Amino acid sequence: MPAKVFFADMRACREENLFTKIGKLLHNSGLADIVAPGDLVAVKVHFGEKGNHTFIRPLFLRKVVEEIKSCQGKPFLTDSVTLYPGSRKEAVSALTCAIENGFAYAVVGAPLVMCDGLRGHSAAEVPIKGEIFRKVEIGAEIVEADVLVAVSHFKCHGLTGFGGALKNLGMGCSSRKGKLMQHSSVLPEVDRAFCTGCGACLPSCAHGALTISGGKAGINPEKCAGCDRCVSLCRENAIKIKYNSTAPMVMKKMCEFALGAIKGKEKKSLYLNFITQVSPDCDCFSHADAPIVNDIGICASSDPVALDQACADLVNAAQGNRNTALQSGFEPGGDKFRGVHPDIDWEVQLEHAEKIGVGKRSYELVKT
Repeated sequence: MPAKVFFADMRACREENLFTKIGKLLHNSGLADIVAPGDLVAVKVHFGEKGNHTFIRPLFLRKVVEEIKSCQGKPFLTDSVTLYPGSRKEAVSALTCAIENGFAYAVVGAPLVMCDGLRGHSAAEVPIKGEIFRKVEIGAEIVEADVLVAVSHFKCHGLTGFGGALKNLGMGCSSRKGKLMQHSSVLPEVDRAFCTGCGACLPSCAHGALTISGGKAGINPEKCAGCDRCVSLCRENAIKIKYNSTAPMVMKKMCEFALGAIKGKEKKSLYLNFITQVSPDCDCFSHADAPIVNDIGICASSDPVALDQACADLVNAAQGNRNTALQSGFEPGGDKFRGVHPDIDWEVQLEHAEKIGVGKRSYELVKT
């Protein structure tokens, strides 16, 4: 039987605004069935990079929080630190960025909790039955939560074609080590041109792999465990990750981490995708280019694979916008994701997620 994906368009009137529609979507997709009184509910959202503006508006998250509270749940908004250097590479900077982007308690009505701790290393090892991994590193607070509600901005992505619920689960719920496992199969390396030999990285290594020689840091590959702690501590961004996994492999790994993120909460998870401001790249960028299609609507489902498939179909069915990063597929039915990132086979993530049991691609679109 196809999974149900509930859809609300962007039309609004005096009797029914978008906040009302979000409430209906959550109700129809079964929020009250998965939240029990007292449940700690992780609302996984992307807090947005500094300079970006296409992340989901905090006021919409407030409505999600209110609906969870109406079920007597205890919601908290959560995100993870980034693998790359930037304004969200550790919790203090990430939470500051989140508040500056509008995700303050006074706005969203819920506390902000980083799901992977201060530096991205607070994690739990989750056993899975994947084709690549048998265990994955998931943020500890995602694992500890009773319920998971993933609220995702559906947009294009340079490595996965599009980013939706699967990426929010796989990349967004993993620890720093988990992100490294997905992006790379080699150890960090030191860019000597940037290294000042300050030694700030040395205390971060529990394995004695870091040394200073000739005024520069070095990594002993025989001792390095690939934990990535040194990357987050380097003040000069001299310790870098070598991204050597192919796009299809990254997508497959991402889906296996998504399987780990929902492990044990398969019946206690819900997914909400906003197909708005569909930008050419993800919200991790410090800018946001013009949307490639007009705003389409909001979808909700208990199946993240069906949800992402439905959102991809809705974007491709839309008329593409000229004078944007979209280069082909303008016509309704044209492939918008390859129109922006022509070398990315975005369907790999949907195929692999279905294959390993995250969900199924077949769906019934129910308009609310």
